[in-house]
Amino acid sequence: MVGDLVRVEEPDWEGGRGAITAVDLRTTQLDRPQIANVNQILLVFALAEPDLDPQQLSRFLVKAESTGLGIVLCLNKQDLVSPATCQYWQARLQQWGYRPIITSIQAAHSLDALSQCLKGGITVISGPSGVGKSSLINKWVPQVTLRTSAVSGKLSRGRHTTRHVELFELPEGGFLADTPGFNQPDLDCPPEVLGQYFPEIRQRLATHRCQFNDCLHRDEPGCVVNSDWDRYGIYLTMLSEALIRQNHKAQGREKAAALKVKIGHQGRTQEEPLLPAKTYRRPSRRYQKQTLDNLRYDLPESVDHLDDLDDLSEL
Repeated sequence: MVGDLVRVEEPDWEGGRGAITAVDLRTTQLDRPQIANVNQILLVFALAEPDLDPQQLSRFLVKAESTGLGIVLCLNKQDLVSPATCQYWQARLQQWGYRPIITSIQAAHSLDALSQCLKGGITVISGPSGVGKSSLINKWVPQVTLRTSAVSGKLSRGRHTTRHVELFELPEGGFLADTPGFNQPDLDCPPEVLGQYFPEIRQRLATHRCQFNDCLHRDEPGCVVNSDWDRYGIYLTMLSEALIRQNHKAQGREKAAALKVKIGHQGRTQEEPLLPAKTYRRPSRRYQKQTLDNLRYDLPESVDHLDDLDDLSEL
């Protein structure tokens, strides 16, 4: 994995060859992107071009919170908006529980505070396409010269310019991992866990407890999480999606339990419906013989009167 600490036996650095003899234990591991030993996540969003979307930003924040790593939030392209817009987003995001760093590629001094946050360790930079991630890396590591792309005017979002995960050594120490941009991170967490990824909910639960341990914070009796916070509607939307996913998974498990795997010709496997036991269980021969014996015993002891019947149907 990118970020692994390995031991190389007799490396030939000039020839670009070496044999890895051991891989150190990983302190952390991310599946998307696949990278090890990460210390924090740098989320980069643009204040304009593309416009900052609270719903999309919340999805990235929840995904980052689910990793358990530290989060650094950067709002880029300060030069494209007014000071009042910057102050508005700073105040709003502080209510969410975050202190964003405002930056601009056009003003080098605005990157100083962000650079200090990246010293030491490994930082994963992530965010939607077109927000300026590659441009920021080009500023920090000029020799990299990453390919950049303008924002699509028709879709109001950026084009993907990063195709793989790569580590870049920063001048002041530490490494920065560039990752492929994606506009909607996948969220796959149980409904009862989702609230832990919202600082607003964590803050309320730190001093008070809901009446029920499995409270989902949507107007349940005795819930201490009220609806008087900015992202309550966004939370309910994500909660609804989590409940739907949970239901689909349960249906998938029921469907899988109703199937049996059959090994056919040349070891090929195929799934077939699992029939109820009664449909393919043969009745025992003893049971069949008992049925015939009962039928015989039900006949009259004498059959002489049959000759007097004109029609056998009278039986």
